[in-house]
Amino acid sequence: MPRFAKHQAEGRSHVGRSARSWLSPALVLLRRLALGSGLLAGAFGLAAQDIPSPAPVIVVTAQGAVSPAMSDYIRRTLDTAATRGSPLVVLKLDTPGGLDTSMREIIQAVIASPVPVATWVAPQGARAASAGTYILYASHIAAMAPATNLGAATPVPLTPPGGGSDAPSAPVPFGPPEVEGETSPTAPPVPAGTAMQTKVINDAVAYIRGLAELRGRNADWGESAVRQGASLSAQSALAEGVIDFVAADLASLLDQADGRVVQMADGPRRLATSGLPHEVVTPDWRTAILSVITNPNVALILLLVGVYGIILEFLNPGVLVAGTIGGISLLLGLYALALLPVNLAGIGLIGLGLALILAEVFSPSFGILGIGGTAALVLGAVILVDTDAPGFAVSVPVIAGVAVAGLGATLIVARLAARSFGARVVSGTEGMIEAEATIVDWHEGRGHVWAEGERWETAGPAGQTAKTPVHITAIRGLVLQIAPQGADSETQPPGAGG
Repeated sequence: MPRFAKHQAEGRSHVGRSARSWLSPALVLLRRLALGSGLLAGAFGLAAQDIPSPAPVIVVTAQGAVSPAMSDYIRRTLDTAATRGSPLVVLKLDTPGGLDTSMREIIQAVIASPVPVATWVAPQGARAASAGTYILYASHIAAMAPATNLGAATPVPLTPPGGGSDAPSAPVPFGPPEVEGETSPTAPPVPAGTAMQTKVINDAVAYIRGLAELRGRNADWGESAVRQGASLSAQSALAEGVIDFVAADLASLLDQADGRVVQMADGPRRLATSGLPHEVVTPDWRTAILSVITNPNVALILLLVGVYGIILEFLNPGVLVAGTIGGISLLLGLYALALLPVNLAGIGLIGLGLALILAEVFSPSFGILGIGGTAALVLGAVILVDTDAPGFAVSVPVIAGVAVAGLGATLIVARLAARSFGARVVSGTEGMIEAEATIVDWHEGRGHVWAEGERWETAGPAGQTAKTPVHITAIRGLVLQIAPQGADSETQPPGAGG
């Protein structure tokens, strides 16, 4: 190779090595940057996927009388919200009142809940009367929709356990005292009832005042709602400091609740609820069943069906259908009565009535026991449920049905008993009267016949012959009296002996 060409080739080789030595670090740097960007993008993507969506606000609708079914429904929903870590439970309330025991169970669950509870009287036109006012006072947030009201929290008194003679049978007749023609909203009224009524009203006042102090609400107005049955509209309740705000819809409620500080069991907590999703929890099958069987009318019917079914099973052993249905109904009825505020005197009268009707079945008295049992059943049904709370009274049609059923059963038993006294005896030796027989042997008005599969000594008219069919007219000790077929059975046969 020529020297010039050799130097030229060596120059190119040197340039190539120089270029490669400069490009290599740059390429490595670019590759590292690309790899780093990919890793960062992947990390951000994974972080975005791992960010959980916020837990929804739980909305529970409580509509109708405060009952054991509503209490169970709300308490289980609060437990579910705590398990899911929900930031807030909205109790959408519309109630005319209800049972004191169920109301206190709900309030205890609200106070102990680790999740804040906002009670919202809605929709428009709803109310939180009587027991609903106490629940509203106990909640962490109290809100009302426009055109709603609360109040009328005077307790409907319950009789003492077992029923006492001083138990009131009507709402406590407390009224505001008149001072120079005007009504004082906070002055304690003069009681006009019994000592038991005074206890009930004072207990309710102390209870609502304690709830008001816990949540910083107007305790004086709460006392007037108890003593005087005072009520307020939504705007008036806001002005009186009874509620926190007025919210026309759920979104407005969440926006207004956002940033508020509520006092929880573990200390103050600031709410962050604006724009959060919500989930409506509807009553399940358990709540539906409890709602049905804790209706006093249904409970009474289940109790009676259970008892009558068991009676029929005893009267007709082996049928099984009546006993199975009766047993299930009886247990459901007893369970429902255990959840309701029942009067023990009413239970006793119903038990006595059923016992008397059962005695009528086995020892017919031509209706005396049955009528007395029906009267006891009706009286027991009237006083069975020991409260005047709305929705918890045994209806008049059901009581009428109980009376008709009891009288009908008594009439049927009395008629069967009367017919049985006039019917011909068809069993024992008396049942052999007018039965057919066949002469086995005969001599001078006496002999033997074959009757009902047995050989009997017989007396009758002379002249009978063997194998002649006859019929039995009477029995004298162990001797049958017979007459020829077609003869008058009432005519004393010749030669009849005793």
